[in-house]
Amino acid sequence: MKKWIVAFSLLLSHPVFAQSSVAQLPATLSLSDKIYGLSRFWEEVNYNFVYLDKIDRAKWDSTYRALITQVAATPDDYTYYRLLQKFCATLHDGHTNVWMPGPLSDLQLTKMFGDYWFGTANIGGKAIITRTLRSKLKEIPIGSEVIEVDGMPTAQYLQDSVKPYISSSTDYVLEDQAIGGLLQGLMGTSYKVKIRRPDGSILPLTLTHESTKDTAFYPPFPAGNLLELKWYDHDIAYLALNSFDDPKIDSLFMDKLPELYKAKGLIIDLRNNGGGSTNIGTRILQYFMKDSVMQHERNFTRQHLAAFKAWGVYVKPVDTMYNSWNKKAWYYNHDKMLYAFDYSPDIIHLAAKRLVVPTVLLIGHNTASAAEDFLISAADQPHMIRIGERSYGSTGQPFLFDLPGGGGARVCTKKDTYPDGREFVGYGVVPEIDVQPAVKDFIDNKDPALDKSLSYLQQQIGKK
Repeated sequence: MKKWIVAFSLLLSHPVFAQSSVAQLPATLSLSDKIYGLSRFWEEVNYNFVYLDKIDRAKWDSTYRALITQVAATPDDYTYYRLLQKFCATLHDGHTNVWMPGPLSDLQLTKMFGDYWFGTANIGGKAIITRTLRSKLKEIPIGSEVIEVDGMPTAQYLQDSVKPYISSSTDYVLEDQAIGGLLQGLMGTSYKVKIRRPDGSILPLTLTHESTKDTAFYPPFPAGNLLELKWYDHDIAYLALNSFDDPKIDSLFMDKLPELYKAKGLIIDLRNNGGGSTNIGTRILQYFMKDSVMQHERNFTRQHLAAFKAWGVYVKPVDTMYNSWNKKAWYYNHDKMLYAFDYSPDIIHLAAKRLVVPTVLLIGHNTASAAEDFLISAADQPHMIRIGERSYGSTGQPFLFDLPGGGGARVCTKKDTYPDGREFVGYGVVPEIDVQPAVKDFIDNKDPALDKSLSYLQQQIGKK
């Protein structure tokens, strides 16, 4: 992982909302609540964050000190929590987050502007409109680009007003989430935007956040099923596993397994799988593995022994040479001592028939956490190949705790790597065949990664 640097200042460079245009925001937090919440988050990061050695500690601490005055001066609970989110984002970790109390979260709207609604996605670094209301298709066609927000080029607006609040382990997910939440704001917030249509014409709009009643979207949203099974030509089965968070997927999978055995080729789509339980994923994976041994990620967490940390104050790097005691004290003092969990591959004891056929693991930027653990366990299977885009690049075991006023936070406590120690947090699991979507794919409502997966499997089946 790269060395992560914490910015000096967390002052808002641009207002997130116009106070005059939104409803009165609650101001329930006392001065002591605000300082306690900030300090609690800072303390838990210092004690539990597994990647603490990757941040600049002096800047992290100086930022905390500067924020004491800033949070004390916040006029309402919303502004307070936005500052905490900005502080959290400097850690650059997708499993370390601050969330607002429910009532404040409910006031934030992303895509709803009354008569208008559109979703933006990161296509080649541009904010491309990939879904809109069917009634607005002529006015705002799919493939249009948001080129300007409040008088600024979109890229500059994202850099100044959106990205600083997003916790992400990878640059590309940061870009995705920033563009996806480009116009997120409170009910009543207004924006002046310019949209360039695919024909080159420019559409200026003033948009104000308010609820959208129209629900006829184009293209329609997928059904959102936990598991989906479809069939394509050449007996290719498409199996979408959209979450490992709900144990119900186990029984859904077992119901489909007899039908799956007919497949000559298999696509397992994990692009919308944000994780959940690693055990759920590996229970399903064992049915598609040829081996009886399943590798899995290695796990590490920080260790803290107070006396060693105290002794380490007096230890210089040169003192650690040929002296294991001094080396241990130095590591504890610099928050670098990791506990390695016992590791041994899992032995598969499966009496049921397995389905070992040419298999594509379809992955993307939203393949996260336990779904990435699934990819690690499947990494050495010769009949499997990854197609799509890099995965999310973040997993771990978060420690959750409450913050004043009903909000909360989590801090990542566990570092995961490949079995051989290679890191994927901060980088993502890399596809063996990379497929990047283009604007034209959205205009034509095509899925290039799925198309590539089908053509690949057809070739593999044809070789048999």
